[in-house]
Amino acid sequence: MTRITSLFLMAVFAAGAAVADPIEGLWRTAPDDHGDIGYIRVAQCGLTFCGTLERAENAQGEAIQPDTIGRKIVWDLSETKGGQYEGRIYAPDRDKEYMSKVELAGDRISVNGCVLGGLICRNGGHWARVQ
Repeated sequence: MTRITSLFLMAVFAAGAAVADPIEGLWRTAPDDHGDIGYIRVAQCGLTFCGTLERAENAQGEAIQPDTIGRKIVWDLSETKGGQYEGRIYAPDRDKEYMSKVELAGDRISVNGCVLGGLICRNGGHWARVQ
């Protein structure tokens, strides 16, 4: 019976990994206005995805501790069509929230955000998958 239970649990965990969305994982952001980069963990949050700042580094690659560690940087992210997502994003360097568009291509995503109905937009650069 223990063997059957073990096989069942292995199958359940393998199936869960197989259905993970490609946007999930740890992403290294492009440098912000100050040259700082962040590491954002994107995961399922209910019916959408969100990403939390796990750690940050300055332009010299040294760890920094901004007060935004643990904060959701992206949220309400949902796939609109193959590899394209829309949601909200927070830019700590400007202390602003944007409507965001994210495009996934392999182990890179391009991030863009707009405010005021698309009148003011910002290119968030390319993020690289770490895990």
